[in-house]
Amino acid sequence: MHPFELRGDGVLLAPPTRDDVDVIIELCQDEDVQKWTTIPSPYTREDGEKFLSDIVEPGWKSTTNLTWAVRNQEDRSVIGMIGLHQRDPSSAEIGFWMGAPFRGKGLMTAAVRLVCEYGLDPDGAAMERVVWRAAPGNWGSRRVAWRLGFTFEGTVRSDLLQRGVRRDCWVGTLLAGEPMEPKGSWLGVPTLAGSRTTLRRFAESDADAIVEACIDPVSRHWLGKLPERYTRDTALDYIHTRENDHATGQGLHWAAEHPGGGPAIGSFSLMTIRDGRAEVGYWVHPHARGSGVASEAVQLMVQHAFTPEGAGGLGIRRLVLACAEGNDASRRVAERAGFKHFGTETSAERLGNGTWVDLHWYELLSEATQ
Repeated sequence: MHPFELRGDGVLLAPPTRDDVDVIIELCQDEDVQKWTTIPSPYTREDGEKFLSDIVEPGWKSTTNLTWAVRNQEDRSVIGMIGLHQRDPSSAEIGFWMGAPFRGKGLMTAAVRLVCEYGLDPDGAAMERVVWRAAPGNWGSRRVAWRLGFTFEGTVRSDLLQRGVRRDCWVGTLLAGEPMEPKGSWLGVPTLAGSRTTLRRFAESDADAIVEACIDPVSRHWLGKLPERYTRDTALDYIHTRENDHATGQGLHWAAEHPGGGPAIGSFSLMTIRDGRAEVGYWVHPHARGSGVASEAVQLMVQHAFTPEGAGGLGIRRLVLACAEGNDASRRVAERAGFKHFGTETSAERLGNGTWVDLHWYELLSEATQ
């Protein structure tokens, strides 16, 4: 096949050439490009030249592995890379990366759209489906796939081989004829500021503080489902599952921090968001207990939850909150926020010491519901 260009929506795709080697090498030094792709590390001139001679050129000749450089439309300089690899006669896999200076501008979304349109067009590559794969944690790549209507199929264990190391792999699919638009919500995490605390997105730098909170005896007593051995890896997994809830529209989670910044001093969540309802959940770092952080944080969450979607909130109409029997501190937080008791589940909550206690349920309705 003779190499060809694709153009549209502010983006130009043209096959990389020998003249692009220096720029490709420079872009491939980026930490994120090396972290999330399978390129050699370190990336040398020999690697750049082999990329062209062993992958790009034979791929176009065989028509089974088409690679385009994402280019600046003004000077045609390379700013990223995208490829469509044929897996079988009716299925292809898409792969892509973008240089650090050009991320966050929507260019890769436009590039992936162009390639998918060609790949699924009966007059193009005539594929029946395009597969997207990425290492867990590559939220930028996953967000591109989400924007273009890929269905997230889940995580396949040890499916990705990166420089000789097996890694888990996210997988998504886009079928011919499906609209290239999001299939569900991706919840953004706004920063909510109060006088005692600020609620913001969790970061991996919060992991040590999460461990401190989750090995604390009081935390372990009331949070009976905590793993017996809580490590930094456990905390990182906790952070990553929060992000997955955002990406699937299932929940919204914040780390609380002191107004001046610093590591997390608590976790505050709106869980199981659906049909205008959500459940409130929270825990506080032992160093922040009794400071009023929990009460203010819950009130900040409530305000965001009840704010209409058109005004930047979630438009939720009913919130529920559960407190285990004897957890008076949690009950007081709920009552200060205006929650009212509406029922009790008998022997429904297992504490850290193995005993079962009643679970008291509270609710709060938005003014629009009342």
